[in-house]
Amino acid sequence: MFAYRTHCPSVLLAVALLLPIFTIAAYGQPAANADLAAGINEIDIAPVWSGQPVGFALLTHGDQQYIAYYAADRKLTVLQRTLGHKEGRTTILPTTLGWDSHNYVTMAFDRDGYLHLSGNMHAIPLIYFRSTKPGDASTLERVPSMTANNEKSVTYPVFSYSPEGDLLFEYRSGSSGSGDTFRNRYDERTKTWKPLTAEPLFHGGTARNAYPIRLVLGPDKWYHQVWVWRESPWAETNHDMSYVRSRDLVHWETAGGTPVQLPLKLETPGIVVDDAPIRGGIINGSQSVGFDLEGKLVISYIKYDAEGKTQLYFARWQQNGWKSLQASHWNYRWDFHGGGSIPMEVMPGPLQASGGHLSVAVHHVVYGDVVWQVNPKTMELVGDPTPQAVAEKDTAADQYAPPAGSHLAARFTSDVAGHDASGATYRLTWNTLDANRDRPRPEGAPAPSMLRLLISK
Repeated sequence: MFAYRTHCPSVLLAVALLLPIFTIAAYGQPAANADLAAGINEIDIAPVWSGQPVGFALLTHGDQQYIAYYAADRKLTVLQRTLGHKEGRTTILPTTLGWDSHNYVTMAFDRDGYLHLSGNMHAIPLIYFRSTKPGDASTLERVPSMTANNEKSVTYPVFSYSPEGDLLFEYRSGSSGSGDTFRNRYDERTKTWKPLTAEPLFHGGTARNAYPIRLVLGPDKWYHQVWVWRESPWAETNHDMSYVRSRDLVHWETAGGTPVQLPLKLETPGIVVDDAPIRGGIINGSQSVGFDLEGKLVISYIKYDAEGKTQLYFARWQQNGWKSLQASHWNYRWDFHGGGSIPMEVMPGPLQASGGHLSVAVHHVVYGDVVWQVNPKTMELVGDPTPQAVAEKDTAADQYAPPAGSHLAARFTSDVAGHDASGATYRLTWNTLDANRDRPRPEGAPAPSMLRLLISK
């Protein structure tokens, strides 16, 4: 397993700690667990591009399953199959992947059952497809525009849903260190998109841009939004972790309940959780939203301590202010810098509360993928870490590792997880080389690897 980030904090190209954003879970009427009933535990999907990690998409809707991936020739391809059947129908879309790990693909359904797909973008005009028949991926057609505004330099597409069930689409307009973040809402009656709010969610203009992590709906029924700002394409210029919350994704407020106006800017009062400076050890995507034993919000993140070492911190709102506590005492500094997709050397998951205990999963270049117990009073890590419960997944993935000395020997395994309405779980696995900072390889492309769908209960 590995953790890999592009510039975007909400893009996780392999699951070491968190559910990937490329998956929107089952949507529609429950279906029988047809695959396992038919004795199907794995399916070879197709040979796929393995030049660098880039996110695929997995979506189950009723008894239909959809897998979007970049084929061996880098063409964006969608396989649709009926649960219980290994074979399916393949649709090739008119867009081709370059050497860029930012260009993941994502899918979602609207309430009328039409499939929406977007991806293969890094600061280029919007790429968006919509089916002309409900549930039929073979009818996907390119839609040139959503709102006709702020769509000339698009990155980081994210489909989600409003509290009312409206399909939403989030994206950045601009580039790293310079841009704004927008959310659109889809209207099934008119089959059109409109901005969710009159102003963008985040405004950096030409000075900076925000890197939000995936929106989290908490047990308190609030939508929690965390992000950092960045001043340039260089990762070391991240700074100022910030937070707002909302009930409806239209009206926002600080953790203390003070309303804020959109767009959110660096200067917006009351939003900063930790004013970590540029080169202070904060990097986009290393933040997670969790909850303590009382169900209160806790943000886990990394930054440098006073000695310049990379440490885990927990931040929570207490008595009209944010309080941040150092949880770890690691003797390691992750000295990240520069542009392009960067391997995540240290990445904490959300704080987890279970059985009166707190824990946190951490991907760490020294310790591996492990789980630490957390003292609920001091919020410090206690005891020795234990390996994450991924042995079954890793065994399945390693079964398909290329032979030693092959072109993919120095491989990564990318995973996308999902489930159907009956409780069966699905996982895509395939082998890739690393991102190489989004640059073409002098030796050219490696041989493709096999994309496999692993199925379990």
